Amino acid sequence: MQNALPVLNISSYKFVGLPDCHALRDLLFERAMALELKGTVLLAEEGINLFLAGSAASVRAWVDALKQDARFADLSPKESWSEAPPFRKLLVKVKAEIIRMNHPAIRPDALPRAPALAPTTLARWLAQGHDDDGRPVVTLDTRNAFEVDYGTFEGAIDWRISKFSEFPQAVQDHRAELMGKTIVSFCTGGIRCEKAAIYLEQQGLDGPVYQLEGGILKYFEETGGAHYKGDCFVFDQREALDAGLHPSTEICRPASEAHRAQAAE
Repeated sequence: MQNALPVLNISSYKFVGLPDCHALRDLLFERAMALELKGTVLLAEEGINLFLAGSAASVRAWVDALKQDARFADLSPKESWSEAPPFRKLLVKVKAEIIRMNHPAIRPDALPRAPALAPTTLARWLAQGHDDDGRPVVTLDTRNAFEVDYGTFEGAIDWRISKFSEFPQAVQDHRAELMGKTIVSFCTGGIRCEKAAIYLEQQGLDGPVYQLEGGILKYFEETGGAHYKGDCFVFDQREALDAGLHPSTEICRPASEAHRAQAAE
């Protein structure tokens, strides 16, 4: 769908085995440069994580070419629009992990995915105060503390971690508050809560574990932000989006460049 604003912004990720990630890096960089795109694409042997911006035709041409690789055929990027590209340059990098947890046993490309919960279902559960089996529901924010300060679900668990690699230890330190509850882990776009939910499933907690499908941004798109208070920090110069997926006009805690780099860890 075309929009009145000229710049299309997309974000997406997929955990899938990429043993050829170094060769893929060169190919994807060349394509993006030719189409004058800006943003960041992270590659690792466990998958891809991308944030790109440009004209709608160019962005969609890059995605269409990517989908010619069967490993990415089902990629479905989230879209938003802006007056100008929210990135200064193009980066395509190979890393050890597309989202760093420092927990080698958690490989979503090689393990069964934790159950995903649709945004509309979470909104309904939060409205009724329990899941469909009558169990209490807790939303678990897997993001860094400064991101949470921009906004989060009402009553969400926030362990004030400073980077995602601290999440496993935080789970060990706070197991008691998770026992006997239905846990819904969430993050910006889904990538961190996908790893988090797998880790939580392995801990023998007395209750089901879900990841919020598509993260906060998909929740905004499908529910309008019900039961969510504030904005959502994003990894570009827009800084934060409101529940309508527009750049927030009420930024009161501007993120430093150090914070931006830290948020991706």
